[in-house]
Amino acid sequence: MFGVAVASSSPTVAARCAIANAGISAVATQNITDPSKGPRVLNLLKSQADALEAIETLQDSSDFIEYRQILVVDREGGTAIHSGKHTLGTWGEAATKNAAAAGNLLADKSVPRTMINAFEETENSDLHLTDRLMIAMRAGNDAGSEEGPIHSAGIKIVDDMPWPIVDLRVDWTDDCPIDALDALWARYKPQRDDYVTRALDPTSAPIYGLPGDT
Repeated sequence: MFGVAVASSSPTVAARCAIANAGISAVATQNITDPSKGPRVLNLLKSQADALEAIETLQDSSDFIEYRQILVVDREGGTAIHSGKHTLGTWGEAATKNAAAAGNLLADKSVPRTMINAFEETENSDLHLTDRLMIAMRAGNDAGSEEGPIHSAGIKIVDDMPWPIVDLRVDWTDDCPIDALDALWARYKPQRDDYVTRALDPTSAPIYGLPGDT
């Protein structure tokens, strides 16, 4: 599986920043975001480039690259991060095999390292990748998150189907968007596999007894 979890003071952050393709990569593009960078990284990785090569290609051939923060995890678990010199405010980044974290406008530059540590602590657990990323994102929030309040959050997970098996967003709230996202995941999690079944074999799909269902 690949996944991206993201939170921000800006609205609809996951709609712009979270990109993942089954069997290929997870990409986060943020900080004065250029959403076109995610699909471009995916195309590079489809051509057998690894995470570092993809980042180096972007650095050599992209306009305004110094305004962007881009994170990549490739199919082999390789990671690479670009944080341009115009990354906003206090920023930080951290990476390990299979995971990368970065942020801008942070309360403390150690927030990404805290997230990576939390992710690694769940490595040998039976937790779903969504749960592991939620734990990491919550750890970053508890460590200070952005300097100001965050208002949106999202998580995207791909597995072996050509569509995301999890694609949840809280586009704006004045409360904690990570709490709201966690509640949304708790509601969706028991039905996640059923929606895959519906797509692959509707004759085996469960019926939920909704009004109008006959």
